[in-house]
Amino acid sequence: MKRKGSSGVAGYGDQGKMSKSFKIITLGCKVNQYESAFIEESLLDMGCRRANQGREAELVVVNTCIVTARASYQSRQALRRAIRENPGAIIAAVGCYGQVFPGELSKIDGVDIIAGNKGKSSLPRLLTKASHHNPPLVEKEEFGPLNHFEQAPITRFSDRTRAFVKIQDGCESFCSYCIVPKARGPQRSLMPDRVIELLNGLERSGYKEVVLAGVHLGKYGADFGNDIDLTRLLAEIGENRCRLRIRLSSLEPMEIGRELIALMASHDWLCRHFHIPLQSGDDEVLRRMNRNYTARMFTMVIDDISRFVPLVCIGVDVLVGFPGESDRAFNNTFDLLQDMPVSYLHVFPYSRRDGTAAAGFPDQLDHKKIKERTLLLRRLDKQKRKVFWGSLVGETFPVLTEGWLPEDRHLISGLSDNYVRFAFPSSSLIKNEIVEVRAEDVTERGIIARRLKD
Repeated sequence: MKRKGSSGVAGYGDQGKMSKSFKIITLGCKVNQYESAFIEESLLDMGCRRANQGREAELVVVNTCIVTARASYQSRQALRRAIRENPGAIIAAVGCYGQVFPGELSKIDGVDIIAGNKGKSSLPRLLTKASHHNPPLVEKEEFGPLNHFEQAPITRFSDRTRAFVKIQDGCESFCSYCIVPKARGPQRSLMPDRVIELLNGLERSGYKEVVLAGVHLGKYGADFGNDIDLTRLLAEIGENRCRLRIRLSSLEPMEIGRELIALMASHDWLCRHFHIPLQSGDDEVLRRMNRNYTARMFTMVIDDISRFVPLVCIGVDVLVGFPGESDRAFNNTFDLLQDMPVSYLHVFPYSRRDGTAAAGFPDQLDHKKIKERTLLLRRLDKQKRKVFWGSLVGETFPVLTEGWLPEDRHLISGLSDNYVRFAFPSSSLIKNEIVEVRAEDVTERGIIARRLKD
């Protein structure tokens, strides 16, 4: 039955433009954040308007994530909350969930549109013309063997001092626990000249930092059939950039070569920050995960980074409780991470994801054991952060300011090039400026610093 309220027909302003109010809710990775920013900018350019905070919208877009079973649950929660808080609105569920499991979303009463990832660049126009549907309208196209990178240019990000640029999409690794290849399709990359064009546009818009994002970023250029890869792209960016600093999103360990490490070590525009998925420190678990490295190979990469890049921040993803993970296997992971010079951990409890090979593996662990192991690694994460932050005291860093610290209007908050949250005293608001600070003290959330005078 159609919900009461808006008919779903967009209104028009004095210039004949669409005037529908909208909200966008984003779950998941930086690629999703980029695509949500593209949808938002496109809707604004077509005359739609952001709904005021606390007010109902006529259109709500939920950009979903299904990387874990919990992410799927959170996506469904976000949809149900959007339906409840925006009666009469057109509700669109877009992205990975709609690409792989549109039938699950169709069961949510109140969802009007379900759209996948292929063809996302044309989604804003569909949304402006949308109306209520029961059952929901499903706009999904399967990925084929030949797929081109979809252009989705943007020039602004709402309320952000950092911008994102999606330069790569798709994954062909097929890790046994991961649904992403089905959600994102085969590897494809944005041409280098278009990357530089987008970066130049964001620099003209006033951004000081841009994060290069991809579903499998280390495979950038693999679809070109020539010698272009991520390191060569970065070298070209270095030759053409203006005043931007560049940050890399997650990279697979065996795709971080010494040439890339040397580039980061020798150029201050490339942020001293790597985020690298380990997943497990046990070789047998890694093999069953279909990861293409051993614990020793991973350790060698981390050693190279920490040896050549001063004050580098290294974050690590860990997947806890994979089927068949024995006490010994978990201890191998814990001991490896405890001894390794990493700065922080992102710890994810394994949850069975239908559609993956691991969902059918025997020896699934019980939730209590997974929770216990997760807590142990999260305690280690806190220890690692404290040790890393403590090692920075007395050093100076360029910090991109984001404005007042929410809980203290006497402190300015910002992010250093090596991905540490800094706060420093100021008598006036400083936002979207890169300032030099000296680290003085460690808190539970980051570092207290003092601004150095120009």
